[in-house]
Amino acid sequence: MNYSSTFIPTLREVPADAVIASHRLMFRSGMIRKLANGLFAYLPLGLRSFRKVEQIVREEMDAIGALEMKPTVVLPGEIWKESGRWDAMGEGMLRAKNRLDNDFVISPTAEEAFTAIVRDELSSYRQLPLTLYQINTKFRDEIRPRYGVMRGREFVMKDAYSWHGNDESLDETYQAMGRAYRRIFKRCGLTVIPVKADSGAMGGSGSEEFMVESDIGDNTLILCANGDYAANVEKAGCAPDYEVQPSPESAVIPPIEKIDTPDVKTIDELCAFLKTKPQTFIKTLIYRAANVELDLSAAPCAQGEPGCKNLERKKGDTAVYPEVFCAVALRGDLDVNEAKLAALLKAGEVSLAADADVIRLTNAPVGFAGPVGLNSLPVIVDHSVTAMNDAVTGALAKDLHYRHVAYGRDFSGWMTGDIRTVKAGDRCPLCGGGLYEKKGNELGHIFKLGYKYTRSMKVSYLDENGKSQMPTMGCYGIGLDRALASVIEEHHDEAGIVWPASVAPYHVIIVPIKYDGAVKAACDRLAADFEKAGIEVLLDDRDERPGVKFNDADLTGIPWRVVVGDKGLAQSPAQVEIKRRGEQETRMVELDKAAQELELKVKEALAELDGEL
Repeated sequence: MNYSSTFIPTLREVPADAVIASHRLMFRSGMIRKLANGLFAYLPLGLRSFRKVEQIVREEMDAIGALEMKPTVVLPGEIWKESGRWDAMGEGMLRAKNRLDNDFVISPTAEEAFTAIVRDELSSYRQLPLTLYQINTKFRDEIRPRYGVMRGREFVMKDAYSWHGNDESLDETYQAMGRAYRRIFKRCGLTVIPVKADSGAMGGSGSEEFMVESDIGDNTLILCANGDYAANVEKAGCAPDYEVQPSPESAVIPPIEKIDTPDVKTIDELCAFLKTKPQTFIKTLIYRAANVELDLSAAPCAQGEPGCKNLERKKGDTAVYPEVFCAVALRGDLDVNEAKLAALLKAGEVSLAADADVIRLTNAPVGFAGPVGLNSLPVIVDHSVTAMNDAVTGALAKDLHYRHVAYGRDFSGWMTGDIRTVKAGDRCPLCGGGLYEKKGNELGHIFKLGYKYTRSMKVSYLDENGKSQMPTMGCYGIGLDRALASVIEEHHDEAGIVWPASVAPYHVIIVPIKYDGAVKAACDRLAADFEKAGIEVLLDDRDERPGVKFNDADLTGIPWRVVVGDKGLAQSPAQVEIKRRGEQETRMVELDKAAQELELKVKEALAELDGEL
């Protein structure tokens, strides 16, 4: 391809809103242009690299037996109402109506679409396991789209979905997907950190994220200094940082006592007033949870308590609570991890209750809630509290607290679990080593969805005995735009992009000092030789100064540059200059051997990226 025949509008200036390397360089190198906030068009150079990432993904999906299909981007609203996510997805989902006033969705994700298709076609266990995938456009109406294609409103994802007759089959596909993801990112030249993750709005029993380290990352990663553990902060656990204390019955624990604490509400104020540490307090917070799915036998409001309203009672395994209030008790120096709390409750979302609701539900001013005697709300107890037997907590009255409070003697919980936020300095749950934090961006996420969608959308098949069964399900996504931007984030320098050979728009750029006469003939011959060898080549035939061409070659990041000039051609035998992008060394190579040498170099580079993990 001749430079003059393509469309690569490079820029010397950086767009004002481009604050990260990939955003700046994708604009400056002529890869993308902005149509509106969060909406970007790929120009020819950018699309070439994008298609290479897409092809790597497709090859690895095909290699594990996933079958590609293409649903529509505009989806009927009815299937989203079936799954229960019509409202749960919130304002980020773009909704529309057609001329007949029917509801539609511009796809933000595709669980509903794939499940609806499979539901209509699945009849027998012989069709399982089944894995389908798409590479398709999505739209999420981000409040603050930023960082170019790293966090745009419209984007392309590979999402795959699998259906299984049992958990063992699901786990096999889940593990195969994890291995395929590692190969995909290696082939793209990306260094990823696989971490345990929260399933969030997707639901399910287990998930793993594939993260890249980033100063502007949306995620906080918790990592073990010994390399034994990695998790998203939303999911991260840690080793207990307390000793299990003796039970109140076997220890000398004074009876619970109510004490005056005038004008004292916060943990810090209590510490100063009682001359003690936050670790001796039980902090109690009131939370509101929305769209909570619970077993009817475990329903917190089954006895008519006012903790929830508008209870949608159903016969069967579960009931859906549109709104549930609960109290959360944890040690005074810790913070609630709302993602863990939502997962424990199987809630669509959780948030701190408004002050008016706290006063109404606890019959006490804000700041004086405690688990002792709190009969109006279900109490969720963090594991840190279950080991406390001589604690201080609010007494459900203004200026009053309890001391000598013991879990199990003075109160108990409706649920117990790990709902604390892990932070740097906590201990690894596997080896006890120190944990530290890093910022990261998510490139891929795999989920074990279980029965979340097959149950709500009534998917079934007949097993070997002719009995109706419900398949379990997995979900597996990769953001292609974000992956491409992340390659640039990892591979660039002050001059521009430094592409890995696997995703470079071209493998070689030929730069003539002046494109005429013998130089033109040599360049044309080289380009033909490269193309014949299967090497993608860009010939810079523009009437520009050599410095401009060199700068653009560095900016666009093409892996190998071949410079052709009269001086080199005048030597015997004729010589050309070869330079690898990102390296300082240049070498003179015989013109007749240049194509053969670079063919070998390109294939070696691709093989290295494509090698075994």
